[in-house]
Amino acid sequence: MALGWALVGVASAALGLWQGQVMPLVVSVVILGVRHWRRVLSIVRTLPRDVDFLIKGVSAYLYIKRMQRRNACVADVFDERLRAHPQKVLFKFNDRDWTFQQVADYSNRVANAFARLGYKKGDVVALLMSNCAEYVAVWLGLSKLGVVAALINHNQRGKALVHSLTIAKSRAIIFGADLYQAVQDVRGELDDSLEMLQLLATGESAATPPAVKDLNALIDDAPTSEPKVPRPGYRDILVYIYTSGTTGLPKAAKINHSRYIAAGTGIPMLLGTSRDEVVYCPLPLYHSAGGMCAVGYGLFYGMTVVIRAKFSASAFIPDCIKYKCTLVQYIGEICRYVLATPEQASDKQHRLRYMIGNGMRTAVWRRFVDRFQVPNVVELYGSTEGNVTFFNFDNTVGAVGFMPRILPLSVLPIGFVRVDETGDIVRGGDGLCQRCDIGEPGMLVGYISDSDPSREFHGYVDTASSEKKILRDVYAKGDKWFMTGDILVMDELGYIYFRDRTGDTFRWKGENVSTAEVEAAVMAAVGQRDIAVYGVEVAGSEGRAGMAAVAVSDGDLDLEALAKVLDSHLPSYARPLFLRTPAKLEKTSTYKIVKVAMQKQGYDPAVVSDPLFLRQGATFVPLTAQMYKDVCSGKLRL
Repeated sequence: MALGWALVGVASAALGLWQGQVMPLVVSVVILGVRHWRRVLSIVRTLPRDVDFLIKGVSAYLYIKRMQRRNACVADVFDERLRAHPQKVLFKFNDRDWTFQQVADYSNRVANAFARLGYKKGDVVALLMSNCAEYVAVWLGLSKLGVVAALINHNQRGKALVHSLTIAKSRAIIFGADLYQAVQDVRGELDDSLEMLQLLATGESAATPPAVKDLNALIDDAPTSEPKVPRPGYRDILVYIYTSGTTGLPKAAKINHSRYIAAGTGIPMLLGTSRDEVVYCPLPLYHSAGGMCAVGYGLFYGMTVVIRAKFSASAFIPDCIKYKCTLVQYIGEICRYVLATPEQASDKQHRLRYMIGNGMRTAVWRRFVDRFQVPNVVELYGSTEGNVTFFNFDNTVGAVGFMPRILPLSVLPIGFVRVDETGDIVRGGDGLCQRCDIGEPGMLVGYISDSDPSREFHGYVDTASSEKKILRDVYAKGDKWFMTGDILVMDELGYIYFRDRTGDTFRWKGENVSTAEVEAAVMAAVGQRDIAVYGVEVAGSEGRAGMAAVAVSDGDLDLEALAKVLDSHLPSYARPLFLRTPAKLEKTSTYKIVKVAMQKQGYDPAVVSDPLFLRQGATFVPLTAQMYKDVCSGKLRL
């Protein structure tokens, strides 16, 4: 609306000058100055930033549209880089170099090996391996057949692992030797037809277990020629990446070729980075940050990617120096760990120019930049399955991105809708959602368009879970938007900041944690009681630590038994560190447990009158005022 008034003003001014009349010009200036002066000032202040972004954005958009018209798949875009520089190093892993040609040859061997086994387009093969160069080459090879790789979190065990394999309808599982026992432990709960293949990374040695195929031998015996089958298309599914949600178990998000190509090419093009950057990737390759972004920069843009088997805070800067890295893909938690290492004379002896990622808290951000002198921190917002992505390109500390102020909010493909104190979306008398004002926190939503691949929501393998993320009748009857679950706010200059999360998930140790999954584990230990799980801030830590509130009106809890059940049901990062035991939990008139107040109170014994406990070793112990101070000061590390 404000932009409309501005255009009216400009048009009136032009007409006045053309007719030789001064009054229309004066009136137009007054209209602009009085009614929309703040908007006009923000447009003027942000114009250089926004014009630069729009120019680069148009360039990236046109490239992606060209890939769409070609119906290009991931392998097609990779082949462009392969033809340009076949002998350039694509991956560095454990001091071994993999050129584009070597990755291409290995991926072709994988494709031909699986073609011989009878795999075809639409089949699903689960990949359960630690980080290595072969990991990427395997799913790239499978993609040439149209076979979907289910990239399973290698920390999953028991019920979660069975669920991930089952929901994806995996025909086979490829696993590393170090993960054989995890698969063997659940073998009896899996379909007998599931084909089991062991793959050793270069330099590894291990015997092939009984009833398991030696994938290394099959790959070595296959030719390096392109498989003689039609390649998949731009909108076909490439991989499944698992994400936490509100169902209590991991959800398999469908990642189409279009989405992967956009991540690998769009970010470098928007940043204007060189194809000669050297990327440091200490993140797991089953996650979108490491497996899509960092790896995509190499596959599609031609950068060299240094893959580390496992993140090490002490090795972070030394690795960047050793491999002459210029760009790091991060999550906020690893930056905090690196910052916690003792200062060294070598802290600034690196070549890093860019840090790209998400989750960098303001306090860590400033200290990290000051200590390590990294000139550009590019914080971004996005989710594995969502259709909302934006970036903070100009080092505005704390912002997760921005939207051009020259564009009216009503034409943006994102929206901020009003929510109440419980996180529920508020609708007006017409049944539609209400758009938040500038500076007003609201639920972030992204417009879904089935005709535009950049605005599609591909969803999950589970249709019911996909439907829960779609918000309908938002600003107009019949429209549909992706519901992020995040509360953010946009300021006058278009910068976007986190305010809170609705409580369905929280992030700890670099992992998304489903509150429903944790609540289910707590219930398995304490039975049918009122339970609430939420994330609480811990001083000096990224994300939020898990806290469980359990209504206890009929006696004490067996805290050691509770801890034992949680350990058996949940990965380490998802286990609650704090426990609160009120006599009852407050509920709304619609019987929803109110988490917001408890989340704000946190775990301060001086604020919370209910009994509080802290996870220590194999049990929970009473949280004293001194322990609380030690947690806040960092003396007691979690």
